[in-house]
Amino acid sequence: MRINKYLADCGIASRRKCEELILQGKVKVNGKLIKELGIDVKPTDIVSFENRVVKPVSNKVYYKLHKPKGYVTTVNDEKGRKTVLNLMRNVHERVYPIGRLDYDTEGLLIMTNDGDITNILTHPKSLVEKIYIATIDGPISAEDIKTLSSGVDIGGYITKPCKAILIETNDKASKVEIIITEGKNHQVKKMFEAIGKNVIFLKRTTIGKIKLGGLARGEYKKLTTKEISYLKSLQK
Repeated sequence: MRINKYLADCGIASRRKCEELILQGKVKVNGKLIKELGIDVKPTDIVSFENRVVKPVSNKVYYKLHKPKGYVTTVNDEKGRKTVLNLMRNVHERVYPIGRLDYDTEGLLIMTNDGDITNILTHPKSLVEKIYIATIDGPISAEDIKTLSSGVDIGGYITKPCKAILIETNDKASKVEIIITEGKNHQVKKMFEAIGKNVIFLKRTTIGKIKLGGLARGEYKKLTTKEISYLKSLQK
């Protein structure tokens, strides 16, 4: 098993994030520090992360969290800011977030220790829809909505066609629902910047068939059997 998948199965972080941790020199195999991403781990190998032996978890858990503004979507933060793990107070398993939401963005996060599910949902080829509600400073036109829907340049990358639906608009502010299947860094905000609009509030409400529902800011709860079955069906 590749070392990044092994670490993800241990509940350390997503495979991609585990690769960063390896390059940062935080992982050892049989007592030897490694910085190579292509290493395979055998069942007899002893793997440690930050000098603590880790093993794949057998109890996979799945939660949805309403991330408030003012939290970073990481396991640890070098700047000492509050992370989403600070909100998971009574969860005993080592979980991590699937994907990211910006520091000042709120809404739905899926928290788990299932590396396979994480890899599927964060893979560039994943077509799982994510729904955001964006509040924009000032009015927005039907032509702006059409431009967003057809794809815009967010700095050397043209976004895929998406669904942009105008909820309301006036001289002071507008609300737009954005449905995308990508997950570029700060993508939704950059999409609006590309048409000269400033996002003053952003909230993610849905990932695939998982909905935020009535969760209050900072609250979390286990996914239902139906929601877990949906996530696992994405592997097929």
